[in-house]
Amino acid sequence: MDIIPGYLSLLGSQELSKRIEAADERMRSCRICPRRCGVNRLKGEQGFCKTGVHALVSSHGPHFGEEQPLVGKHGSGTIFFTSCNLGCVFCQNYEISHLGVGQPATPDRIAGMMLDLADVGCHNINLVTPTHVVPQILKALSLAAEGGLSLPLVYNCGGYESVETLRFLEGIVDIYMPDFKFWDRDTADRLAQAPDYPDAARQALKEMHRQVGDLVIDGEGIAVRGLLVRHLVLPQDLAGTGEVMEYIAREISRDTYVNVMDQYRACFQADRYPDINRSLSARDFENALESALRAGLNRLDQLQFPRRYRIVRF
Repeated sequence: MDIIPGYLSLLGSQELSKRIEAADERMRSCRICPRRCGVNRLKGEQGFCKTGVHALVSSHGPHFGEEQPLVGKHGSGTIFFTSCNLGCVFCQNYEISHLGVGQPATPDRIAGMMLDLADVGCHNINLVTPTHVVPQILKALSLAAEGGLSLPLVYNCGGYESVETLRFLEGIVDIYMPDFKFWDRDTADRLAQAPDYPDAARQALKEMHRQVGDLVIDGEGIAVRGLLVRHLVLPQDLAGTGEVMEYIAREISRDTYVNVMDQYRACFQADRYPDINRSLSARDFENALESALRAGLNRLDQLQFPRRYRIVRF
């Protein structure tokens, strides 16, 4: 199955140039993400994400810890962007997202990273935490495509997205991989400083699915286009897993590829919150899987690539 990355059809077009210009303009009084901080990032001012005119990158390279349809035999070509537009108190990558570990990277440099990842055989370009640096990514992608890049583009985000910004990415991003972290506003406020997260994530998932549809996997088992949703199960069902799964099945698609994740551990500032200052129990995770199956979702990562869990079918 040969699917040409969408961005190649825009290469050299006035449409791509217009989108780059319009995305840049949204940084003048920043409204790239739902926080709408209003700072002038073009002049180096910083809002919640602590990022000015230049993106910061902490690392890049082939990654084998992603979902199997992204990893394949040669790895997913990840570029980890520094900082985040969420303030999750349990973040497992807090050195990058909260503490700012990384180096400034011009669009030329990011384009070079993309081409390096293609040269070593990665199956895709996986942009990790890209939300706050969409304008910089668009510029880099244009340069990389001119340099011969032709891999699918993965937008690997926290789900706290602006639909207006996502529309700049239509026909450019091939695979959207958002988290859906919280169903409840109060929990999102307390644990991520984003009370509007649930509504923003619901709107974002609808827009992403409208753009790319359900996940398409080629004959080699590699994802080439579509939506893949991640959901991290929290202790005591604080993430609202049942409601999240029902929403995906009812409002997005029962064929949505979903990874219900058991990787939670008490990191960063979780020790300040007694209800999340513990490991995830086996029962917590079993309940989460059962709620996904009960909702009617039939493309769970756990079903596609069974691990150590007993799956109860409904």
